[in-house]
Amino acid sequence: MITFLMVLSMLLVLFSGFVGWQVLEQRKVIARMMENDDIADSEQEPELVITLRVLNPIALAKRESRSARVLADKLPVMVRKMVYQEVMKELEEEMTEREIDVEMQIEYR
Repeated sequence: MITFLMVLSMLLVLFSGFVGWQVLEQRKVIARMMENDDIADSEQEPELVITLRVLNPIALAKRESRSARVLADKLPVMVRKMVYQEVMKELEEEMTEREIDVEMQIEYR
């Protein structure tokens, strides 16, 4: 029984050593990646981003446009894209009126 416990203890020690070595190697890889991307000592603050999601684009399209009432049931993906494009265009116009420089883009997730 003692022999079995000693063998098991040795296996656990070896496994722990292997896991520790893997952790050290992983840290080295992360450090190299951060150096390559110039992230290592960057002290700049994170960039703030506003995310906007239209909760019910089909209902909005049906409410705002006659043609959308017809198309919404047959081509919902196209109508959703058109709603987002129109919302983005209106927001961009509003920002331009207020002389606020913005960069806008639609992200598909």
